[in-house]
Order: sequence, then structure tokens, then C-alpha cells
Amino acid sequence: MSRIEVDDRVLTYEVRGAAHTAAETLLLLHGLGSSGADWEPQIAAFEKTYAVIAVDLAGHGGSPAPRRLPTVEAMAADVETVLDALDVRAIHVIGLSIGGCIALALALRAPARVRSLVLVNAFARLRAAGPRAAARMLTRVGLLLCAPMSTLGSYVARNVFPRPDQADLRAAAAARLAANGRRAYLAAVSALVRFDVRHRLGEIHCPTLVVAGEHDTTIPLSAKQALARGIPGARLVVVPDSGHVTNLDQAAEFNRIVEAFLTDR
Repeated sequence: MSRIEVDDRVLTYEVRGAAHTAAETLLLLHGLGSSGADWEPQIAAFEKTYAVIAVDLAGHGGSPAPRRLPTVEAMAADVETVLDALDVRAIHVIGLSIGGCIALALALRAPARVRSLVLVNAFARLRAAGPRAAARMLTRVGLLLCAPMSTLGSYVARNVFPRPDQADLRAAAAARLAANGRRAYLAAVSALVRFDVRHRLGEIHCPTLVVAGEHDTTIPLSAKQALARGIPGARLVVVPDSGHVTNLDQAAEFNRIVEAFLTDR
């Protein structure tokens, strides 16, 4: 992993694949409580053709928590600093959940830099997927405030990877989230709650693919449909038998969909 200082913060990132000065570049932005390591199935699939950059967002993975309360827009600015340091001027961005929100903010911040977007179970404004999802969100907040991070990690992991055959994914997700500091995780949740770019979706003009897990119980399908309607020319694909972390629970199908999009755009 490489490290870069961004004002009062340090960000870690990994670059794999073809030399980024000669190949098209994929930027991978992970979900809440996760890290760039969760993109390994995509890095392995795309590194022969693309340069692949996987960033640990502030307070996640190897990146320490920021001292100031972050916003999604500030996280996008941090990511752009990494791109500047690598002298990467054009990118295809793939973002999951909060990573998709940061991808949106980056496309609005630097439209000439973002060649395409893949938004995975993301949203322009956070809304719960019905009463049960709202109850789960409240439970998550309660655990975040009162319980050990390991308890929160296990709770979230059971919701995003509920099937018996997903035990390995569930254990990895629980461990990854448990490694987060409470303050950093709470700051990221606060950034998500404050994020709202519904009124700016029409400003995004790069090719955009919205990917939705059929059984995502975290973010409602309506939020992803709204993204596809609001972004000019955007296309929505619903992945069968997938939950919130589509790039992991349906990795092969997800990679196929992304490859087709990048080839046909």
C-alpha cells in the first residue's frame, strides 16, 4: 500500500495492473466500514487491461480517521488529491454505497476527469428501504453508540451477507468493520446523512451505469431508479440474487456487467 498526506490526513491506496500512464484507469471506491481490499475480485479481473486504483477512504483500512468532520464532497476532494499525485487525468469510477456517493461528488467536482461512472447500490439522498430497513438503521446507530465495534460489525455483516453459503464473506465483512474506529465510522455516517445531490444529477453527462442488487435491504431500489432517471442517459441493471455488496456476492456477474459497460460505452 502507498500513502499520501492530504492536509491533516493520510490516505492509503493501491495501484495494480497496467502502467497508469499508458492504460485506461479504473478508480474503485469502497463502501462504509470497508476498505479497498474488498475490491480484490475486480482488481484481479481488470488489472490485465486497466490500471486499477483502490483507495482506503479516510478512517477506513489503512487511512487514519480525519480530525475534522468530513463531508462526501471533502472525501471526493481527497480522492482527487491522490489522482493528482499519480498524475492520472482521466478515470472510470466504480463506487459502492458511500463510494458511489463519492463517485457522484467527484463527477460533479471534476467532470472533465471522470470518463464514466458505475454506481453500485448508491443514492443521491439517503433513504431507508422501508420500515424494516429504517429499524435496522436505528439499530445500527444504537450499536455504534453503545456496543463494541465487533458487535456492530457482526450485525451489519449478517444483514448484507445473510445466506449460509456466505459465511466467509460475512466473517470478512464483520472483521473489516470491527477494525474501524468508532469516531471515524460515526463521522462517515454523518457525512452520508448530510449528502444530497438530487438537484444536481442533470449536470452529470458521462456514461453512467447504475447497478442494483435485487435483494438489497439497505438502499431501496427506488433510490437507484431515481439515479438512473436523473442522470442523462444513465442505464439501470438489477443483478439477480444479490444484496447490498454486489461486487462480492455476485462477483463474476458484476465483473461481466462492468466489462460490457466499459467496452460498449
